[in-house]
Amino acid sequence: MPAGRVEILGAPVDLGADRRGVDMGPSAIRYAGLRSGLEDSGHEVTDLGNLPLMLGDEVDPGSPRAKYLDEIVRMSRSIAEAVAPVMERGSLPLILGGDHSASLGSVSGAATGRQIGLIWIDAHGDFNTPETTPSGNVHGMILAALTGLGDERMVDLLGHGRAIAPEHTALVGVRELDPGERELLRSSGVNVFTMSDIDRLGMATVMSQAIEATNRPDGMHLSLDLDVVDPLEAPGVGTPVPGGLSYREAHLAMELAAASTRLVSMDVVEVNPILDSRNQTARMAVDFVLSALGKRIL
Repeated sequence: MPAGRVEILGAPVDLGADRRGVDMGPSAIRYAGLRSGLEDSGHEVTDLGNLPLMLGDEVDPGSPRAKYLDEIVRMSRSIAEAVAPVMERGSLPLILGGDHSASLGSVSGAATGRQIGLIWIDAHGDFNTPETTPSGNVHGMILAALTGLGDERMVDLLGHGRAIAPEHTALVGVRELDPGERELLRSSGVNVFTMSDIDRLGMATVMSQAIEATNRPDGMHLSLDLDVVDPLEAPGVGTPVPGGLSYREAHLAMELAAASTRLVSMDVVEVNPILDSRNQTARMAVDFVLSALGKRIL
């Protein structure tokens, strides 16, 4: 994307997953030089700070089939209500997680009154429902809810129905699926690109197909979960899966998203500084954001 206005919003959510520490992700990403990197790339940057969200030790988890669901729904509405006016101002909202449940709010807010596509870059499908989940962790249900499956409170978060059409959604880099979500994905209409596809076709071809699939009149949202990168390179994530993207493959995905000129909103999630080594994963997250938002080498 060309240089423009970027508004940063922290969503320090840790209710969607079992591992503590991911609520410190927004601070770690900021500390890694996010704002200065964006400004050096020519963007006008406003940091809106962090939303005041509840943490896991402050809330009753409720049903083991969808832990902390009531609070995640409330929190997601708060995120969406903060993102929507950023879009109205013509700025690009950049939401910093937190676990991937933050994306229920960020995508819903970006899609309010708009027809957008969604590229979801993740080692996991995040396509469970309360009926299929083996863990009850809501961060593993968010993509399903955004595309119309699961608990109605998530699916119809803002009273407008599902946020994104599944046929205009692309899941890229997936390499670990639960049995129930595998079946749901097969029948969903979501465009799925596994690590096997990336190995066979190459990242350039996969991202080209993902961008084409998400072609909508009002642009696309990019949701980047750092666990898509191989944990040998990005150790600071709560649910690492071996065999992920290399640093360069992830960079290329971001560069191709930028080159499409269709990116209108973005979130970057699942950076856990407690599990990281010298803020390595947060620094990587900043590098990827800068590439997605159009940093040029030449």
